[in-house]
Formats: sequence, C-alpha cells, structure tokens
Amino acid sequence: MLALVRAATVLLYPRTEDLPGAEDCDLDAFLTRYRDETTPLVWVGVVLGAIVFHLTPILTVKVPLPAFWLPPKLADRHADAIATTDSYLLRQAVFLVKLVAGLAWASHPEVRKRFALAPLEADPDTWRTE
Repeated sequence: MLALVRAATVLLYPRTEDLPGAEDCDLDAFLTRYRDETTPLVWVGVVLGAIVFHLTPILTVKVPLPAFWLPPKLADRHADAIATTDSYLLRQAVFLVKLVAGLAWASHPEVRKRFALAPLEADPDTWRTE
C-alpha cells in the first residue's frame, strides 16, 4: 500500500523547473514514519484516497488506465481534475493524500530554502513520553 500512496504523492507534487517534487524530498522515509506514527484509521483513509486517485482517470481524463500508468501531461491533468471535481467524496478522499504529501514536501529543507525559510528543527520525539 505504501507504493500506491507514494505513486499518488509523486503525481500530485511533481518536480518543476523551480521546485523539487515530492520524489526529491526523502518521501519513502517520510511515508514510512507517517504510517508508523499515525492512527490506523488515518492511514486507511490515506491509502483509500490513493486508490481513489489511481482509479479515477476514467472519470477525469477519459482514459481507462490507473493514474500511475498515465503519461506525465495526462497525469497532471488528472491530478488537477480530481482535486477540483464537483464530487465532494472523491475530492476529499484525494485531499487526504494531498495533506500527507504536502507535509512531506513542505518540510523538506530544499523546499523551505526555495521559499527563504529556515530548515525545521529535528523532531524531538517527546510527545509520546511526556
């Protein structure tokens, strides 16, 4: 399931000329840690959101392929269309993936540097022990 979430994240946060993509931001380590530290219900929601994202190109770009098999331009059109669809249920399912992807992307030092922000301090891992 981690691979489905990773693939959706990479398509939702692609690399551009000016900014790194999610795949450039130590995504595997972030997703593994997120899965291990979040509640099972939240992780199931993220996985279901990724499944919705990958199965809906037939609705958005009229191509009967999963999103991870789409060419880059078509995948980008699909990502935009599913994130702005009128269907609240589909839009919110994909939003769960975008939320986690955004946390991974925006916390990466290279992304923060491009926005003239200081890197985040290391997580002290104290909330469980206090």
